[in-house]
Amino acid sequence: MATSTVRQLRVSAAQHGAYRTIGEALQAAPDDAVISIDAGEYAETLTISDRRLTLRGTGEVVLDATGSDRPVVQARGGYLGLRELTLRGGEGSAVEMDGGELVLDRCELSAPYGPGLRVAAGATCRVTRCTVTEAQEGLVIEDAGGVFEDVRIHQIEGDGVIVRLGADPAIRNCTITACGGRGVYVYQAGRPVVEGCEISEVVEGVVVAHESAPILRRCRVHDVQGVGISFARGCAGRVEDCRLENTAEPAIFVAEGATPTVVTSDSPAPAARGNTGSAGLEELLAELDAMVGLRGVKSEVRALIDEIQVNEWRRRAGLGTPGVSHHLMFTGSPGTGKTTVARIYGRLLAALGLLDRGQFTEVSRRDLVGQYIGHTAEKTSVLFEQAMGGVLFIDEAYTLARSGASGGDFGQEAIDTLVKLMEDHRDEIAVIAAGYTEEMQQFSDANPGLASRFSKTIHFENYATDELVLIMQRMVRSADYDLDGAAEPLLADYFAQVAQAPDFGNARDARRMFEATRKTQSRRLRALGRMPELAELRAVTAADIQAVIDGQL
Repeated sequence: MATSTVRQLRVSAAQHGAYRTIGEALQAAPDDAVISIDAGEYAETLTISDRRLTLRGTGEVVLDATGSDRPVVQARGGYLGLRELTLRGGEGSAVEMDGGELVLDRCELSAPYGPGLRVAAGATCRVTRCTVTEAQEGLVIEDAGGVFEDVRIHQIEGDGVIVRLGADPAIRNCTITACGGRGVYVYQAGRPVVEGCEISEVVEGVVVAHESAPILRRCRVHDVQGVGISFARGCAGRVEDCRLENTAEPAIFVAEGATPTVVTSDSPAPAARGNTGSAGLEELLAELDAMVGLRGVKSEVRALIDEIQVNEWRRRAGLGTPGVSHHLMFTGSPGTGKTTVARIYGRLLAALGLLDRGQFTEVSRRDLVGQYIGHTAEKTSVLFEQAMGGVLFIDEAYTLARSGASGGDFGQEAIDTLVKLMEDHRDEIAVIAAGYTEEMQQFSDANPGLASRFSKTIHFENYATDELVLIMQRMVRSADYDLDGAAEPLLADYFAQVAQAPDFGNARDARRMFEATRKTQSRRLRALGRMPELAELRAVTAADIQAVIDGQL
């Protein structure tokens, strides 16, 4: 019987007959080939779709994407093995895998502006003896599974491991240390098994939110700023024989409405039930994290919440706490999520017990400015009173610094009234003033005391093209449609063009595209002359997208 042999390809800058780049070898390689890469640095980014390949380093092999906004390796479907490689990301991830099977062994991953490794869309992984360091996030596992074993995750800007969207990986004997966020964050129905792991020098150890149910077994959590392990309302799972040392009290927190089984005979502190504020925040923080993009905004909001939480802990301990204003200024273009983040911020302050209700009241110039002297102060005061206990969101606040058509400076009267009310009721309300970046400077200059009333200015960047495509995809899915994969490059090109327009609306443009696409699809289906089948009713085709683009550009 004849036996098949695995095709071997070699990449080398010095060896005659070898491929000079990994990209050239990928083009020539048949499925199930092994590409051996000689020692050296390769300034390449690789995109691999529905292939069965193994890339193996021989010596010190570095794939360097510094300066690129693409992942070092981006794969979809098929099988991909990466062995004994160092992968350095630029603005993208080190490795991304959507669907298919991924094997990583003895690799080193870094990505200063993205996750070291992101796996999604039903991917199955086996990641062993790897190191992830100097990344924005360590591992991001969403709607995926497999085994992550003997992985060292350290010096991470945000969270060490994120498990979400129903992901159910087995994470064994891993070390997670020196992270600027949580060691392990499980949310959106995550179901991981975390076994024999050590988590230390992080803000919070293991945080469970959004109806997740992890199993934590024989883990050690120590030297943590906040709670060691926390379960938010609606979460379940099991904590078994975990050791918790030098964490905030309680070491294990179980919120009201959470139902995990906790067996911690070796833990120095028992699980506490109730609402301590920190654990009660997790569902809201998960909602913030689930928003597309906004990395800097999320970091700023988290920093505010961290400061507020620590001040509350200091107050309970009888220590001095500085006075912190909850008023914020949001700057940036329309459609960048300012209103949504403001709503979440109000609910976060309510969860911490700093606002009575956390309700959201949105106003603009026409709501605050009256028609005669004295009328504006009255209108502003009434609306301010109605918003007490929550957030007063002033959209396009810079318009208050402009004189009306008749020359009466009634907007200035509104600003002066707000300045006094914000100081008198600084602990009872959060005022958020929002608008274009440059124009908001005019607003700040309108009253000498105005700028000091706002504790922080948070800038909202425009969405990148890929983020707008993702926003569009979420809109499609949430409305029970299926988007043809061939439409994604069309959307990317479209958003790249409209982003250059002076009236670019960010997510608002994505919403307009979605609504126009629905109309186009409806016309196409009506033209069939029959009742469409279920799959046809759900399908949004590339032709639908192209028809909208042709009509708008």
